[in-house]
Amino acid sequence: MSALTGLKVVELGQLIAGPFAAKTLADFGADVVKIETPKTGDPLRKWRLLKDGTSVWWQVQSRNKRSVALDLKDPAAQDIVRQLVKDADVLIENFRPGAMEGWGLGPDELLALNPRLIMLRISGYGQTGPYRDKLGFGVVAEAMSGLRHLTAEPGRVPVRVGVSIGDTLASLHGVMGILMALHERQTSGQGQVIDVALYEAVFNCMESLLPEYSAFGAVREAAGSALPGIAPSNAYRCMDDGYVLIAGNGDSIFKRLMHTLGRDDLGNDPALTDNAGRVKRVAEIDAAIGTWTAQHTVEQVLDALDAAAVPAGRIYTVADIAADPHYQARGMIQQVQMDDGTSLAVPGIIPKLSRTPGSHRRNAPTIGQDTDAVLNEIGLTAAQIQALKDKGIVA
Repeated sequence: MSALTGLKVVELGQLIAGPFAAKTLADFGADVVKIETPKTGDPLRKWRLLKDGTSVWWQVQSRNKRSVALDLKDPAAQDIVRQLVKDADVLIENFRPGAMEGWGLGPDELLALNPRLIMLRISGYGQTGPYRDKLGFGVVAEAMSGLRHLTAEPGRVPVRVGVSIGDTLASLHGVMGILMALHERQTSGQGQVIDVALYEAVFNCMESLLPEYSAFGAVREAAGSALPGIAPSNAYRCMDDGYVLIAGNGDSIFKRLMHTLGRDDLGNDPALTDNAGRVKRVAEIDAAIGTWTAQHTVEQVLDALDAAAVPAGRIYTVADIAADPHYQARGMIQQVQMDDGTSLAVPGIIPKLSRTPGSHRRNAPTIGQDTDAVLNEIGLTAAQIQALKDKGIVA
């Protein structure tokens, strides 16, 4: 049995934010019924690299889910959602604010049908406020939150993180909200609405950005690979043109790092015994570290720092990840068998629970693969289902 066995979830979202939240619940045993558009399905099915016409990303994002193809613009399909909601614990959606209300599926209607329902709503700017109706994607949220302003080398164009971090952070905040609401429901017996805005989820992770501005008027600027205000913590070039990330910012760690470099003059300098002092002379410290790493290969640097108990690491590519023994030992590279019999490596499941861990129970579904089974579960007969198919309402 998994941690969320017995939890019934209806997923109405598409692409990343809503579906990632539902995927996380499904990994731990929740029965997730994913509602997709007939014929085309979730657009993520066609994103990035395709295998036999379907994105391999899809195999991660929709594992453990069941697919029902419904045209939500049709009143008959909306009635099916209402039937599903009557017996559901959670509904997840990430449409523009107002879309669900336009279909007669807003929280007032759905909570009236099922007062115990927990409804997660993820949108660009939230369900209220002056920007409510603006179209918002994760990349825009990353910019509005202040994150994109920091992801650059000084004086150069800000760059994206490389993955849809805004969507994923919003998803994880949504999952936290669902679990909190489920816990509270045990006492009250009542469901509630969880309103997650993409920009707010990223902003919640911006650490000291706002209080530093409030207290000092300080606007943090892009600092490349360094961590402003914490020293030393940076990426340093090695003799073989690779880079090593070194985090020597603990007081005792700094002394060990400087000793390894042969720079006890810095390690024993009273002015550098704490972070505040090191920040004032960070350029000098970085230069000393960079001079040392430039005389050694990445492996030599890592070996020396491991021996000195100084946190450091190489910058991994996905090829490094796939070959790494620690990833393998922790079950973070899982091989799953596709429906055509081929094998596919996918990320393992986290967090790791000791008694009720998550698992890969079934592959991502084809469009509408479970339509008949799910509709039968809510009481529709084979004839009724076929009539809906004939009208193109379900598939």
